[in-house]
Amino acid sequence: MSPADFTRPGSLYGAVDLGARKQALEAQARRETAAQQSGGVPAQVIDVDDATFSAEVVERSMNSLVLLELTVTRAEQARQYSLLLEKLAAENAGRWTLARVDVEVSQQIAQALRVQNVPALYAIFQGQPVAVVPGIATEPQLRDWLSQLMEALAQYLPPPSEEDGAEGRPEEPPVDPDVLAAEQAVDAGDLDAAAAAYQRLLARSPNHEDAKLGLAGLGLIRRTQDVDPADVERRLGDPADIGAQLLAADFELLSGEVDAAFDRLVGVVRRTAGDDRDRVRVHLLGLFDTLPADDPSVARARRNLASALF
Repeated sequence: MSPADFTRPGSLYGAVDLGARKQALEAQARRETAAQQSGGVPAQVIDVDDATFSAEVVERSMNSLVLLELTVTRAEQARQYSLLLEKLAAENAGRWTLARVDVEVSQQIAQALRVQNVPALYAIFQGQPVAVVPGIATEPQLRDWLSQLMEALAQYLPPPSEEDGAEGRPEEPPVDPDVLAAEQAVDAGDLDAAAAAYQRLLARSPNHEDAKLGLAGLGLIRRTQDVDPADVERRLGDPADIGAQLLAADFELLSGEVDAAFDRLVGVVRRTAGDDRDRVRVHLLGLFDTLPADDPSVARARRNLASALF
């Protein structure tokens, strides 16, 4: 994705994508822990191929709802979408099952459904597709789609139990009032108030990760809010324009193209020297701060940066 392709969605624009990424990574960690404890994959997420499709999807859908994800598992953007779907599946444990198909491995399923583009999400009930989400939807769009789907099928599905998925689940800690104040300020477009709330939180808890991530995300927004992505795209034609490379990476990170942003700046580090190289290095380190320290993309980029420098 180039800067010219970037469109700001809403008051928090890019930070929404970064927040979803953080939540997806946290959900992944919870799933991995659960899988280790149970010795397998969580029951609400299953991998399906041509051989198992009939038993795992068709037969299962006769008595319950199955969401069939058609994807290409090697694609980074598709993997991030899969993490979001797994997060929703974990929240709705007992109400529906997520069945994942890699269309590069299992082509018969995609052909049978006449799939044109992936990823795509089908709702399968009583052996038939009853709804579809083509392409990549945002989390709010998926939640709205799921809500309408469950409402439409309510008379055919068993009523949800209040205890579904709740057993053994730890209670969520209360949201810090300054985190809540910051989020409300961002939604209102008041970045100064949001920064002040995060700074209050850091004054009380200097190592609070949400506050650090929030401030770094606000920095991204401030740097790009008055910049025309098309102008950045034009400036990229000049290899000596370091500022354009930094802004292009900012826009890529805001739009969720995390690895592309990191790779761009590591590449600039490799081909520059002196003050220019140091400027890019410092900027890249700042971008690392917008994601959790254990984010796999951060770990990968740190290794690549070290290789580029030494």
